[in-house]
Amino acid sequence: MRQATQERTPDSPDQLWVCEHTPVYTQGLAGKTDHVLNPGAIPVVQTDRGGQVTYHGPGQVVAYPLLDLRRAGYYVKEYVYRIEEAVIRTLAHFEVTGHRVPGAPGIYVRLDDPFSHAALTGPMHPADPFRGLGKIAALGIKVSRHCTYHGVALNVAMDLEPFSRINPCGYAGLETVDLSTIGVQTTWDEAAQVLGNKLGVYLAP
Repeated sequence: MRQATQERTPDSPDQLWVCEHTPVYTQGLAGKTDHVLNPGAIPVVQTDRGGQVTYHGPGQVVAYPLLDLRRAGYYVKEYVYRIEEAVIRTLAHFEVTGHRVPGAPGIYVRLDDPFSHAALTGPMHPADPFRGLGKIAALGIKVSRHCTYHGVALNVAMDLEPFSRINPCGYAGLETVDLSTIGVQTTWDEAAQVLGNKLGVYLAP
């Protein structure tokens, strides 16, 4: 991704890479080593994306948009919003309601009723802003010369145990979920196709 971004020109076409990783922890630029609690045999890779530590593994759809934001006509804040919106619309395809949490990039679901359409209301609990929520998609991006790489990971049907060995995205005790654990049975291929299509729509100029 970094090489493709460094080598691209104003005429280079935008790309969307969709993949599935073998087990790996990735640490963002803001990552603190003490958020990696017990990686065991899973490698920890330092990256140049924003954010903190997260886990990638089988059963997770990882999407890397390689876009020229100057050509697309919007800025980084809107880019992040558009990625999150694509994930929310992907979840809606599976009748799940995704939520944003202010100041915490990514998408979350209600643990007690992930299919409820009710909005999150009222101030977040100051001591536990994620009370009652589970994280289903993590976001970490990099922008270099107006061009994006890294991206978003959507949990579909994973072994979630490795998340317990880190403070996901820097938050101790943050529960991580996938579509399977909240009752949605789908395949990696279907989820990847839906997410890819939604990203194509919502990241368009």
